[in-house]
Amino acid sequence: MKIKKILVSQPAPADLEKSPYRNLIQKHGIDITFYKFFEVVGISASDFRRTRIHIGEYTAIIFNSKQSIDHFFRMLKELRETVGEDMKYFCATESIALYLQNYIQYRKRKVFFGAQYFSDLVEIIGKHRDEKFLFPCSDEKQTEYTKTLDRAKIKYTKAPMYTSKARDLSRFNLNDYDAICLFSPVGVRSLVKNFPDIKDRNIIIAAFGSSTHAALKENGIKLTIAAPTQVAPSMAMALENHILGKQQGSVISLKGESKRSKSSGSAGMPTKRAKPVIANKEIYKQRMEEKKAQAAARRAARAAERARLEQEAAAKQEAAEKAAKKEALKKAPVKKEPAKVKTTKKAPVKKVAAKATKTKEVK
Repeated sequence: MKIKKILVSQPAPADLEKSPYRNLIQKHGIDITFYKFFEVVGISASDFRRTRIHIGEYTAIIFNSKQSIDHFFRMLKELRETVGEDMKYFCATESIALYLQNYIQYRKRKVFFGAQYFSDLVEIIGKHRDEKFLFPCSDEKQTEYTKTLDRAKIKYTKAPMYTSKARDLSRFNLNDYDAICLFSPVGVRSLVKNFPDIKDRNIIIAAFGSSTHAALKENGIKLTIAAPTQVAPSMAMALENHILGKQQGSVISLKGESKRSKSSGSAGMPTKRAKPVIANKEIYKQRMEEKKAQAAARRAARAAERARLEQEAAAKQEAAEKAAKKEALKKAPVKKEPAKVKTTKKAPVKKVAAKATKTKEVK
């Protein structure tokens, strides 16, 4: 079955030209529709109070996504609670850790993050077992994240702060699409809710992540394209390999919850992770060039920002010095000089001449 039109259960990328789906559109002429199958809704403060969780009693917070950060600080505001400056934050990736700057002053001594997978973060958490951990998350009973924490025997408290609700997909006619791409169990549930007969339809199902694969299996839906694999670490590459008739290879663990986490947890030393294989060298070079260009742009932006801040600081300092000088001049006492007395000079008397005349008369 040829693929000409794909429905992707994710929001449209901000820049499609830099998206991994660009090759599918330009090279293979695929028509792609982006639409998120579910929406995230925050749990109210009154519902959260029923859990009897007091955030101030914890010394460390675990964040697995940016939306968990947003809902955590939203809940703090609604509950009118605050956290101390010594609170420690453990984030799944560096990008999530940097996102914390929207809410707190970023400091390396209290913000920790994993290299790539959530299991990398769990290894770091294992070195801080004395902390009292709070895990803001969705209201799902069990996820890949909670499973990974349980396997590592991390003591934590699950704090449900948001929930995922299925969106209305009636606007889409599935007969118009050749394939559907799914990325989470919530997306699978939304698809089944909107189209109960999905398993009987002649449509290709592509799914990313072991938890998404398991959700499809539970609902009796056939999985045609599975990702990530060693050959295709992304959904876009898995779709391209299917279009070209290439073998997909075996599915790899998405969150690193396989033997690696068990061996590293028991031995206490992390093992090396196999790098994903990219079949197309041109794509690999292009990606590396894009990453270098992005890194150079970030460095230039940071340098420009530093220069701007330095100029502003210098201008403020100069203005403050001028203002201080003016203020000092205003407060300084004015010294009055004494008035000068004008004196008139008398004409000198020529006494010598008078004496001379007297002597002449005596003679």
